[in-house]
Amino acid sequence: MIASVKQFPARVDRKSRRAKPKRPVSAKTLAKRKALLEQRREHLFGREIEYIPCRQFLKANAEELATIAPADAAVPLEQHETPASAKALTPYLASLYQTRLLTKDEEQFYFRRMNWLKFRAATARGRLDRRRATIKQIDQVEAWLTEAETVKSIIITSNLRLVVSIAKKFIDPNNSFDELVSEGNVALMRAVEKFNFALGNRFSTYATYAIQRHFFRVSHKSRQLRKRFVATDEVMKDRAGEPENTDYCSAAQIGVLKELFAGFLGDLEPRERQIVVARFGFDGKPPRTFRELGSQMGVCKERIRQIQTRAMDKLRDMAAEARLEQTVGDWL
Repeated sequence: MIASVKQFPARVDRKSRRAKPKRPVSAKTLAKRKALLEQRREHLFGREIEYIPCRQFLKANAEELATIAPADAAVPLEQHETPASAKALTPYLASLYQTRLLTKDEEQFYFRRMNWLKFRAATARGRLDRRRATIKQIDQVEAWLTEAETVKSIIITSNLRLVVSIAKKFIDPNNSFDELVSEGNVALMRAVEKFNFALGNRFSTYATYAIQRHFFRVSHKSRQLRKRFVATDEVMKDRAGEPENTDYCSAAQIGVLKELFAGFLGDLEPRERQIVVARFGFDGKPPRTFRELGSQMGVCKERIRQIQTRAMDKLRDMAAEARLEQTVGDWL
């Protein structure tokens, strides 16, 4: 009994030696930490978080859908062998073929993942107090946004070849290939942020329309600047070397118009697109009447007319935004 009493103080002494007292933090260090926290709060709450809303994000299994990759997904996306057709290209263009194209299921997964992460970050930030958000809370929100940017980079990298293929059609004396590729990459990045994956369409269809529309704007602006600042003798020289104008578009220009109009149709709602295609015979069949479409779709002919009117208004707005009339006028 006496031995156990003598050992007790010894155990207390060892424990006290292991416990190190906390060092006092200086007022200067506390001020720095507070200033850093305020700076991070200001940056987080001032940051714009754009995402495409989706009903799937409100379901109970939303996180599972945005986390589990499709069965046929293959990682990494890099290809070890460069295609033979890409070996004669410049190093930059050849490097684009080292990343394979995404399958439809992979594309849907990455877009869902990117927008889900942004949705989660925006929702979590909305619950925070601007004056009381902690470092841990800020780190979590920023981690979601950082991962969203990583997913976005995957989508952009796998679609850079699309920009190159479209840029080749818009090369002219006013716009070099490198400049067009640079401009197209900017349009591609914006298209990734605006693409509504929930509609089930392929991203390449939407991106083609967006990149072409951006190229139309760039080409038109370049022509306007050239007409405004070029010297008079250069104008006369250019006019002498220009071929005679014709009343028809070339085959390449007609192809661009077809792709552009396909993009317009892709932005319509499914029922609007179905009615426009059937009414004007874009599917190769004779144009259908309002009554025929009403019977086929189970609505009255007046409803078909209303939907067509709404669709045509949307198409006119798209054409005006793309300056289609002015572009065609410059061709003729």
